[in-house]
Amino acid sequence: MAGHYVVRNITRPDADVVAGLREAGVATVHEAMGRVGLVSPEVVPRQNGSAMAGPAVTVASHPGDNLMIHAAVETCREGDVLVVTTTSPSTDGMFGELLATSLRARGVVGLVTDAGVRDIAELRAMGFPVWARAISAQGTVKASPGSVNVPVVCGGRLIRPGDVVVADDDGVLAVPAATAPDALAKARKRLAAEEGKRKQFQEGVLGMDMYGLRELLDRLGVEYVDDLPEDFR
Repeated sequence: MAGHYVVRNITRPDADVVAGLREAGVATVHEAMGRVGLVSPEVVPRQNGSAMAGPAVTVASHPGDNLMIHAAVETCREGDVLVVTTTSPSTDGMFGELLATSLRARGVVGLVTDAGVRDIAELRAMGFPVWARAISAQGTVKASPGSVNVPVVCGGRLIRPGDVVVADDDGVLAVPAATAPDALAKARKRLAAEEGKRKQFQEGVLGMDMYGLRELLDRLGVEYVDDLPEDFR
């Protein structure tokens, strides 16, 4: 990157699409998208039972420096998700209760970072959800330039400003803004199909029969026998 920027304006997806993706959840949307879009499982929920979705406001920071997070706050709007990454790997606690208070005043629904957070007890108490690589009391400075609302790679996943970030107990998913409506339509179709399968499972139908897996096992050379063969004794 040739310079450092704070981009004030981003294009945000339709709020109803964002709400629908949140309701569908990370696992369903991920499968509906063709099993793509997941942020590294090293970025984990630091609370239980929280779910969120929103347009990404992105931050590229220097490790151990949260200057650009402060710069990002004024670009945030109601319903946004702050996505913070560092220019090299870091687990420093770059985000805590005071920043969360500032973001909440702007209507931000949560944070995703492949660095660290601190003040986790306070964050949980105030109900501000975070998905982070680490919890660390290691302090940070405010000294180094970075950028806000530029494309970033967080947890191995490219996230552009305005992409829909979906996060729950299963992890974090980034949905490109341009394909978010299609992802929602496919997720809803998947949910409807799963409901039909759920009813069959409740009635005792086996997945082996529902999915035609007996034929697959036969093609793969798997045999059903009544007793353990000599080769395994």
